Amino acid sequence: MTHEIQIIEPVDLCLPDGRLNPAAVGWSRRPLHRANLRGWGRNKRWEYWGVVTPAHILGIVVSSLDYAGVHGLYLLDRVSGKELAVDATVPLARGTILPDRSGSGPVRASGGGLRIEIEQDAQGTTLRARSRRVEVDLTMPAVADRDSLGVVVAWSRKRFQYTVKDVGRPVHGRLVVDGVEHLVPERGSYATLDHGRGRWPYSASWTWAAGADRDRAIQLGGKWTDGTGNTENAVFEAGRLHKIGADLRWEYDPSDRLRPWRITGPGVDVTFQPFHERVARTSLGVLAGETHQCFGRFSGWAAGADGDKVDLDGLVGWAEETRSRW
Repeated sequence: MTHEIQIIEPVDLCLPDGRLNPAAVGWSRRPLHRANLRGWGRNKRWEYWGVVTPAHILGIVVSSLDYAGVHGLYLLDRVSGKELAVDATVPLARGTILPDRSGSGPVRASGGGLRIEIEQDAQGTTLRARSRRVEVDLTMPAVADRDSLGVVVAWSRKRFQYTVKDVGRPVHGRLVVDGVEHLVPERGSYATLDHGRGRWPYSASWTWAAGADRDRAIQLGGKWTDGTGNTENAVFEAGRLHKIGADLRWEYDPSDRLRPWRITGPGVDVTFQPFHERVARTSLGVLAGETHQCFGRFSGWAAGADGDKVDLDGLVGWAEETRSRW
């Protein structure tokens, strides 16, 4: 078990010299960190929105790796199983805008026939994206007194990561695919944010699982946090975050990731049954990576702060494994 510090006041991620601010290490129930990153070459900044609807699963990413902007749109038709992906790599991340505070300010990216615009304020988030075949127009309204999970993980004073996982946000809007409009209904649709800011080692790997419905959500991570004393593990019930302070055991078959995944540890007993696997590979010289993102359904339980088990049966979301050189 870990002994993690809860952050309750606004704090800068970095000291004036660019090193990690020790006072920033811990977790929070709402975004409190300002990612005042300095320098060039190892900084990683991104906004990823994953959206599950009754008919589709959507992924939108805007990222800056200093020497490149890596942006993307992914869409899965849950009925036909057909995938559509648009990826763009922009040298030196030209034109990429990413704010230093989660939930505040604009996000912008364009390249390779893809344009992404995200607006964020106290009322919520609007996400618009356009490519040759897909148009996205979504609204994720803010919900009063609803928790998200913010965590700072430190490998050293020079290598560290701040992440916000806002799992299961309400969402509505529309998708247009090849000229056909698909409404995104509030009922049965959920959006999850992965906001990341930090300075990473060149080689890294991680696992991530997230799923939600109207009143419950699960957020689990592994590999990249192991042994650091901080985790990105939590269960949400009726908008309230219950922090899980333990490194977890991830079991899955790398030769067949559509077989069930098991994620277990103190206060967690989760099974994830995939129904689709997405494989994304990048090979651009110094930038290379491979992601296996499986979409599926959760079962099992995770314990809340009071020890009561939160039933996770039926949650829809994803579990993924990523290896990167970046």
